[in-house]
Amino acid sequence: MRYLILGTTEVRDEHGNPLSLGGPRIRALLAVLALRAARPGPIPVDVLIDEVWATEPPHDAPAALQALVGRLRRAIGREAVVSSPGGYRLATAAPRDDVDLLRFERLAGDGMRALDAGDPHSAATTLRRALALWRGP
Repeated sequence: MRYLILGTTEVRDEHGNPLSLGGPRIRALLAVLALRAARPGPIPVDVLIDEVWATEPPHDAPAALQALVGRLRRAIGREAVVSSPGGYRLATAAPRDDVDLLRFERLAGDGMRALDAGDPHSAATTLRRALALWRGP
């Protein structure tokens, strides 16, 4: 699974086909989960609520979050979102390659290290690969 958040939030399956997600809240939830995919442990429920609903959480925010997680699981697969005591996380074996933002950060770092090592050709190639991950304006 590939999680793309450098542009409009989307998910692509193992063949590169986009999966239908739905509206802005489910995309916001996915973006928060993808942003924190490399961190150990689940993202706490209160953090997810704050990120998805900001200053206007629903009356029963934990139940609304649980329903939103259910919709996300139906869209991308039940096994893709892991429940843990106190929170949720994406189930991803290699988050640095599965999430475009994390891949961008890795490639940008590799490019800068190549530049620092005196290899501008390799740096330019790597930095172009990083920039190519961005989609849209």
